[in-house]
Amino acid sequence: MKTSRYSEAQIMAILRQAEGGVPVAELCRAHGMSDASLYKWRAKYGGMDASMVSPMKAME
Repeated sequence: MKTSRYSEAQIMAILRQAEGGVPVAELCRAHGMSDASLYKWRAKYGGMDASMVSPMKAME
């Protein structure tokens, strides 16, 4: 299985920036990712804090 290029902490930081009002195109350009990745992460991790990510990964 392919490993992720970004850790959960990095994903949560990027999502917090997006919620803070930074435009999606600017975030994607700065972090070198596609906008589809951001929207996929938002669907998967949206509304979670960092403390909730570890138990979710353990369940997978």
